[in-house]
Amino acid sequence: MLERERIIEIVVAVTSVFLMLGAMVAIGGEYGGADSALSPEGGEMLVGVIIGFIFLLTAVGIGLAYLLNDPTDGLDDDADAQNAA
Repeated sequence: MLERERIIEIVVAVTSVFLMLGAMVAIGGEYGGADSALSPEGGEMLVGVIIGFIFLLTAVGIGLAYLLNDPTDGLDDDADAQNAA
């Protein structure tokens, strides 16, 4: 069985990917032409969604790192300061 933290990471990652795919499908449906070509405005929107996805995953990764950090792991900076004393 997977650990609780690993399940949280998987759910957040899959949700983020589905959010991006949904945005891409919505852009394709809105800005796509009859010949399945994306208009220039749709291309700009798609690039914006990709950049937003990169920022979203960066924020999610940082947020999960802080939320799921266990102080007993020795991953925090205070543990190094206590060992030096």
